[in-house]
Amino acid sequence: MHNVVIVGAGPAGLSAAIAAAAAGAPVLLIDNNPRLGGQYWRLASDAVGEQGGQHYDLATGLMLINAVKARKEITVLSGAQIWSATHKDGINTLRVIQNGVEKIINTANLVLCTGAYDRTLPFPGWDIPGVMTPGGLQSLLKGHGVLAGKRVVVAGSGPFLLPVAAGVIKAGGEVVELLEANKSNRWLLSPFVMLENIAKLKEAFYYIKTISQAKVRGRFSSAVVAAYKNSEGILESVDVAKISRNFKIKKVRNVKCDVAAVGWGFTADTSIAGALGCSQIVAKDGGVVVKTDENQQSSIAGIFVAGEITGIGGAELSMAEGVIAGISAAQFVGCKVEVLKAHRKRRAKKQRFADALIKSYPVKAGWITWLNEQTLICRCEEVSTQDLKQAISELGATDSRTAKLLTRCGMGLCQGRICGRSVVDLVASELNISPTDTDRISAANRPIISPIPLGVLAAGE
Repeated sequence: MHNVVIVGAGPAGLSAAIAAAAAGAPVLLIDNNPRLGGQYWRLASDAVGEQGGQHYDLATGLMLINAVKARKEITVLSGAQIWSATHKDGINTLRVIQNGVEKIINTANLVLCTGAYDRTLPFPGWDIPGVMTPGGLQSLLKGHGVLAGKRVVVAGSGPFLLPVAAGVIKAGGEVVELLEANKSNRWLLSPFVMLENIAKLKEAFYYIKTISQAKVRGRFSSAVVAAYKNSEGILESVDVAKISRNFKIKKVRNVKCDVAAVGWGFTADTSIAGALGCSQIVAKDGGVVVKTDENQQSSIAGIFVAGEITGIGGAELSMAEGVIAGISAAQFVGCKVEVLKAHRKRRAKKQRFADALIKSYPVKAGWITWLNEQTLICRCEEVSTQDLKQAISELGATDSRTAKLLTRCGMGLCQGRICGRSVVDLVASELNISPTDTDRISAANRPIISPIPLGVLAAGE
């Protein structure tokens, strides 16, 4: 019998599992990856000898991974994909597929640590092979030891661009451009937070050292605003623009490359929490996150959440929240344990850093001006900017949900994970209104959490 079921084996999930097990609770840890560590500590194999170069703090990851493996109270279910989750009468039912076989897991006590994925913004040519997210490029490097291309442009906004650029260099690739859309001095808005999180500065300098040694100079107030393909249909160049404070294009130049890794921070993966009925809110950065109390409990008793699904804040905040969630979950099933003041203090410190991240790396509405009528917004269903505008001007759509129904935007394989947030912004811009929280939350939720083959569904329990 597993008293605590944890979904996600990244920094938050590993920390929660160890904390709950240490309190005496039997734990089932479910993850869709073949190995523990999540996206942050993704490993290509169990032999970690040569993989350390792609991780800044692999030692912490290995310590947590080994601690989980050593705990007899923890059972790990790897390579397991949750496609459906429901909550009824205090019981959470997870329908899980592992090795093509469906399993049903029922539990009253659940900890969700489902993390986040790259946030993308559409631009002309973003659907060309060779254009990807920084997370996708890093996943190939960490998980498979594969460098996606030799000449790489790394662009977008946020500190995640640094480890991705450094990873390309360490793997033997050339970073031809490193572009940050915001200004270089925005961290001056939060000087005290920087001083109390000096370890994060050391991490940044670790990446900057590698980048500087390769003679790569980062450019600020710059962005990739278009991509072009060659005669074979794959990426050959991108337009790099100098942009204003509001992301309006000022001046454009063309850069040759074979990979463009473009990302705009992260989007919390609230799919399972939303399916279970946990309350969600819109965070300061406009993203949808799960609402929690001081003990990391969601709006539903017995469902705890930790990590990026409570707000994008990085691995250290995820670990701090994971510890509190694990202790709270163990307490929920009767273990005699309490969240200490030191745990809350550590979380508060890391939360201040997360708030500073949002302030330092905003995504401004001017990106919408990069689009043309033919730009695809939904790549799954091939819905263009023009299609979306016509749904409003000719068919009378007055919100993003109606526009989605009229165009099938967000109804493809990814179920709106990639385009959902952009569609809400674009429809609101076209209507000259502000996006509502209802529209944002609606775009973040979907009834089928992960696509599955019909044969597996038919053969399920």
